[in-house]
Amino acid sequence: MKIWLDSVVVARRILTGLVRTRRTLVFWAVFPALMLLLFGLIYAGSSGTASSFDRTTPGILVGAALFFSCLGGPVATLVTERESGTLRRLLLSPLSGTAYFLGVVLAYTVIAAGQTVVVYAIAAAFGGRFHGSLWLGGLILLLTVASYCGIGFFLGVKFARHAEDVNGPVAAFGVPLLALGGTFFPPSILPPYLRTAAQFDPIFHMNESLKSVAADGANAASIMHSLIILGLFATSALVLGALSYRHLLKVEQSK
Repeated sequence: MKIWLDSVVVARRILTGLVRTRRTLVFWAVFPALMLLLFGLIYAGSSGTASSFDRTTPGILVGAALFFSCLGGPVATLVTERESGTLRRLLLSPLSGTAYFLGVVLAYTVIAAGQTVVVYAIAAAFGGRFHGSLWLGGLILLLTVASYCGIGFFLGVKFARHAEDVNGPVAAFGVPLLALGGTFFPPSILPPYLRTAAQFDPIFHMNESLKSVAADGANAASIMHSLIILGLFATSALVLGALSYRHLLKVEQSK
């Protein structure tokens, strides 16, 4: 119980800091909104506006909204707290590593929920809607957030030492995976060998599973393959993030 209470305290502190600065939260709302409008209207020419926003929204939510907030956000949080000295004080306090890590995940889950509301509100204005199970869609989004946060935590620990280091790891590892995963265009246009490679891209399974549920009303059985892969990846990412935290703790304690 104490772990969860401590996690809530960590999450509240992170969210309070983001609310005070505001600028980051504004960008995390404006960027996916503009991307959704752009791609939704581009694809509307061939399929109609409502159908276009039905199919475009899941990819933009996963790739333009959650990717940059829930993967890039934890990287930026770790860098900021490392530079300010806050992280060292936290690591040497009674706060457990599990509570801190879960607090980071919880904070960005709240942000992801807000982005989901913004993105689908815009889609609804153009006739798009969520056709499938909200519970199943929510599960996919939770697995996506967990995956991104775990990888973001790892990148923040291993590669980002200063504020200027934040964008490098995110762009270098993430943008190619976004393109291969079908965030900005249908995977069907990829050559066969890249379509095969996409099967090993977790973002492909995030996009395809959410698109199937949101746009086509698919049930869990029909996307079970992607759900299993996404579940395994999310679990692996969380374990990787937790191990990264333990490594960070050892480094800070040795200083």
